[in-house]
Amino acid sequence: MAKITNSVYDLLKGKFLIDEDSFKNWRFIFFIVALVLLMIASGHSSDKKVMEIAKLNKEIKELRAEFVDTRSISMKMKLESTIRNKVVNYGLIPSENPPQVIKVISKKAN
Repeated sequence: MAKITNSVYDLLKGKFLIDEDSFKNWRFIFFIVALVLLMIASGHSSDKKVMEIAKLNKEIKELRAEFVDTRSISMKMKLESTIRNKVVNYGLIPSENPPQVIKVISKKAN
């Protein structure tokens, strides 16, 4: 029991870091620290990408809504009734006679 207690005290005091063969321990600790830093950086990078994706999805929704709104306004402006109401101020009215088709027959010189 005393041996276990001494081992725990040595661990808490950090004796494994100042012993004769502590170089192996330091290398392992630096390796673990490097892995932890790499994992933290990877987590931050993935969070940043997720936030960018969310921002782009929001922008897509806004642009799609703007497109639908603009398209509906454009379709209303193309209606014949809307055009008639706008050109009546200029004195233009629809023709009473339907348009006639003009056919041009050309004879090719051979």
